[in-house]
Amino acid sequence: MTDTPVLAVDGLRVTFPIKGSLRRARFSAVENAGLTVGENEIVAVVGESGSGKTTLARCVVGLQRPDAGVLTFDGSPMPARRPAELKRAIQMVFQDPRSSLNPRMRAGAIIDEVWLTHPSTAPAGPRRTAIAALLADVGLAAEVADQYPAQLSGGQCQRVSLARALALSPRLLVCDEAVSALDVSVQAQVLRLLVELRATRRLSMLFISHDLGVVHQIADRVVVMRAGQIVEQGPADTVFSNPRHEYTQALLDAALELNDLST
Repeated sequence: MTDTPVLAVDGLRVTFPIKGSLRRARFSAVENAGLTVGENEIVAVVGESGSGKTTLARCVVGLQRPDAGVLTFDGSPMPARRPAELKRAIQMVFQDPRSSLNPRMRAGAIIDEVWLTHPSTAPAGPRRTAIAALLADVGLAAEVADQYPAQLSGGQCQRVSLARALALSPRLLVCDEAVSALDVSVQAQVLRLLVELRATRRLSMLFISHDLGVVHQIADRVVVMRAGQIVEQGPADTVFSNPRHEYTQALLDAALELNDLST
């Protein structure tokens, strides 16, 4: 791992207008947030709904423009208008795999579309062979290329989404609640796949989740957000075994209570 992080976020601030406000008041969704993701590292951002974690992720991939703060990639500041090479280097996997895939396109065409958008990354050989190789990398048979999203399970759709992201050979994968819409058994399969992909492709990941049980299985480091602010961050084992902030402890207690109810 190099000293320069793949991703660095410093002083990030994001506000949104409050509907119906006569004084043009704004709500602070993220306030003075800072974190890093190192090479081949998985950093999880956790917090309850409305904590700002998804807004932070959207800033990283360029879907949301921050009010203030600096984002750097491999030590270079990321401009507001992302060049094509930066768009390719940072890919996002969304929460609902079905809504993120075009229902009118077969899985193979969905993957091939990214090469049409970024022709410099297109494989030299037959597209069908390259698509089959990507599907194999995410644990899917080559025949899936001929199927529509409606013919696939939720887990298969999320694997197609991963294959589409991997088609551009990204350095950083941003996973926004990428397993929360899946059954528990399928969650475990996708989490194992992500860990394998990190090893085989030297991927760095920013993993957004509200589920501490999921985070504990995958993260090297954990960042805890509450009401737009980062209240704690550190190595995953340390955060889980010895939380410093009362909010982190409350999240852990709630997760333990849910586990007790499910047994």
